[in-house]
Amino acid sequence: MKRQSKLIITFPVVFFVLLTNCTGYHKADNSKLEKVPTAFVLQNDSTTSADVGWRDFFKDSVLVNLIEQGLNRNLDILTAFQRIEFSKAEMTFSHKALLPSLSVNASAARRKYGLYTMDGAGNISTEIEPGYIVPINLPDYYVGFQSSWEADIWGKLKNKKKSAIARYLATVEGKNFLTTNLVAEIALNYYDLLAMDNQLEILRETIKLQDEALQIAEVQKRAGVTNELAVEQFEAQLLSSKALELEVEQSITERESKLNHLLGRYPQSITRKGLEFMREAPYVIKVGVPADLLRNRPDVRRAEYELMASGADVKSARKAFYPSVTITGAVGYQAYKMAFLFSSPESVAYALVGGLAAPILNRKELKRELGKSMALNQMAVYAYQNALITGFTEVHNEMIRINRLEKILEYKLKEADVMSLSIETSSELFKTGRANYMEVLMAQRNSLRSKLEMVSTKQKQFNSFINIYKALGGGWK
Repeated sequence: MKRQSKLIITFPVVFFVLLTNCTGYHKADNSKLEKVPTAFVLQNDSTTSADVGWRDFFKDSVLVNLIEQGLNRNLDILTAFQRIEFSKAEMTFSHKALLPSLSVNASAARRKYGLYTMDGAGNISTEIEPGYIVPINLPDYYVGFQSSWEADIWGKLKNKKKSAIARYLATVEGKNFLTTNLVAEIALNYYDLLAMDNQLEILRETIKLQDEALQIAEVQKRAGVTNELAVEQFEAQLLSSKALELEVEQSITERESKLNHLLGRYPQSITRKGLEFMREAPYVIKVGVPADLLRNRPDVRRAEYELMASGADVKSARKAFYPSVTITGAVGYQAYKMAFLFSSPESVAYALVGGLAAPILNRKELKRELGKSMALNQMAVYAYQNALITGFTEVHNEMIRINRLEKILEYKLKEADVMSLSIETSSELFKTGRANYMEVLMAQRNSLRSKLEMVSTKQKQFNSFINIYKALGGGWK
């Protein structure tokens, strides 16, 4: 009796020691993280362009059609959808872990117990039926249901479920982030093509002017007004422009191939809206407040869900030190002959077992798992902070770039007009002998350069509008 009393007292003590000896949960240190500023520099709108869907943001119907094709066929997007399906399966599995398992079991066995065992010695003199001793080779047939359930007293399985749900949501945001990047990449490459088309047109017009200047130089050489050197200089400049024309054509081919790859198809010609690029008005951008980045940027929300998942993993790892309570049960029919298998109630068999298990020898391994999950949790905090800083910085830089590019483009447009006028002036003066060929060459060269730079500045302007739209979190809705 005293021994039983000691056991009854000892068990709660051991249980309490195991419970109180569990490693404590240390929250991730976020005290040194920078707070998000309340406003952007230069502007503080109440609304943000990120709330505008990409179909409404981009006015070019050709571009909208290309984006739709890309979202339906891009291989990275299709892969992201499969990641979501994989994560959804993991989430479903974690939910099932909270519920009892139930399975159907059917078995057939033949057993022989040793004669020098309790079962073997007892069976020799025991009747399994009236007048029939238990056979040495004992058949055993069973058909029934089996169930097992771990009572989630401490919330270990619940935290695993929370982690799985958060990671599923993170994969969804990862797909949204890919969508934002894809929409921006297609738009950037499309406007790059429009810019190259304009540059190619400028080159071809310049080549015509240079060819006319070469013919004039040849006529003046024959008339003795100028010399061979002037003809050679005009011809060299013409050849240089023709070579540059081929380079731009090659760049167009490569850009079309890149855009086709984003659309998930092999190289082919890209239809676009001709030479309306320089006449298109810039997009209207509203940046809102920095707090909108938390709501709109998929990479920020993905980092937030990863932080939630890692936090739940830490809690689950801590709960692994606690004793687990498992209840198993079985009910069915069992007999040594098939003829008796479904006899009721004689062949009905059931079992109900409750178990309590606490880790002892593997506690070091559990501590390592806890330490690893805590480190991942702290990394998730830093990743979340980095996503916020990255988003704010991208918006900040693009806002300043847009303001400056607007002024630069204004100067470049005026410069191109002046340079075009200088070609006409130098050509007229050259015909009458009041300007030498070098002045004509310089005028043509400077005019070509200024026009190409004008188009390039317009291209940068559109790129900045697209980039700030993406930086604000637009493009996935």
